[in-house]
Amino acid sequence: MSTVIPHWVNNAEFVGHNSASTAVTNPATGAVTGRVALGDSDDARKIVDAAAVAFPAWRDISLAKRTAILFNFRELLNARKHELSSIITSEHGKVLSDALGEINRGQEVVEFACGIAHLLKGGFTENASTKVDAHSSLQPLGPVAIISPFNFPAMVPMWFFPIAIAAGNTVVLKPSEKDPSASLWMARLWAEAGLPPGVFNVLQGDRTAVDELLTNSAIKAISFVGSTPIAQHVYTCGTAAGKRVQALGGAKNHAVILPDADLDLAADAMINAGFGSAGERCMAISVVVTVGPIADELVAKIAERASAIKTGDGALDSDMGPLVTQSHRDKVVAYIEAGEAAGAKIVLDGRDIKADGGADGFWLGPTLIDHVSTDMSIYTDEIFGPVLAIVRTNSYDQALDLVNTNPFGNGAALFTNDGGAARRFQNEVQVGMIGINVAIPVPVAYYSFGGWKASLFGDTHAHGVEGVHFFTRTKAITTRWLDPSHRGINLGFPESG
Repeated sequence: MSTVIPHWVNNAEFVGHNSASTAVTNPATGAVTGRVALGDSDDARKIVDAAAVAFPAWRDISLAKRTAILFNFRELLNARKHELSSIITSEHGKVLSDALGEINRGQEVVEFACGIAHLLKGGFTENASTKVDAHSSLQPLGPVAIISPFNFPAMVPMWFFPIAIAAGNTVVLKPSEKDPSASLWMARLWAEAGLPPGVFNVLQGDRTAVDELLTNSAIKAISFVGSTPIAQHVYTCGTAAGKRVQALGGAKNHAVILPDADLDLAADAMINAGFGSAGERCMAISVVVTVGPIADELVAKIAERASAIKTGDGALDSDMGPLVTQSHRDKVVAYIEAGEAAGAKIVLDGRDIKADGGADGFWLGPTLIDHVSTDMSIYTDEIFGPVLAIVRTNSYDQALDLVNTNPFGNGAALFTNDGGAARRFQNEVQVGMIGINVAIPVPVAYYSFGGWKASLFGDTHAHGVEGVHFFTRTKAITTRWLDPSHRGINLGFPESG
């Protein structure tokens, strides 16, 4: 019988009364390694109630004590992150080095949150009016929910929960049911770091659990990362229930390669950005836009490099692991077949890859498709797999128009040695994150992460100062102490003076 992967509430495992569960697999072997509990509404309410009960005491704990616990968590995470990377690889499939890189980027946000006291300072004005002082304070919202995707089971939750907790909120994390164990590992680490019961909780489940978070009045804010259709649902339902919502959606990230670019650098970058984590990244480059006569040479360089990638078990000596599930692998293959049927040229075909892993693993090798047009589904849809599409253009303006007319606006990159072209691109391109000769422009923790257009619903990005803003709200306080000159009745509107 498979092990049940439980919820976490009040610093302890909680199986829940609902007996429903779903299989968790090792993508490199296809073997079922456990079954994750699927929380129903009652389970969700129990966990939300625990976060609500814990909130007043956590809100009132001093900033010094909060940040001390955060520092403890950071030190424990740094010392034992190889344990977490192995868990991620076993359930997601990405290679160990990639899993470790994910954790390191998440740890940057933990470190940022350790210094949150400076960002939680309010303002103070003495004698704003005669013998009247004015000041402001930033206070936490209450219990908040994080709904995270399968592709980054550690990093994406860490975009949100360190800041939320440091600011004085309590948290309910709903991880993907495809790779849920990382969330429990982090929950245990929080308890070991000294976080009080009920401050960090894990609700396992599917849409039933999510819908309870979206409608439960105790949850004051929702942070979501996932596909655009679900992001729209989360934003619509959450805001209708009066919640603050940041819902990060899908992407179709373009890399524009100008004729003056270093093509070897560009080819290396396209391999790394297109095939890292088997393309299962919201910041993956999925469209390479060539400008002018360089297309043939660049495609040849990418194909040469991609054909040398070793696909296999992420726990072994591999460059790229499997896709997360068999159904997702089949969906990506269907896009390749549709592109081929529509007239695109398959330069490198990953459908029949001989992988270094189990015969029943969810394998798909690097795939390079040339002569893609903008009406093909392989261009219009977010594929989320190891597929690079080449779109050929004749000019910078044509390439820029491709990026700007695309409904997604997560990230984009430009490869060039022309500083003027780079400055123009970063000013004119309509996306949230831009790389100049950087293919995966994920901002450092003290800048914000988030896209434009259909890649974000809500007005606040993740982490950085915007994250602090999202997880706090402002009080403006006006005070006057005993002053006989202000006695008497005056029904006029109060004025400064």
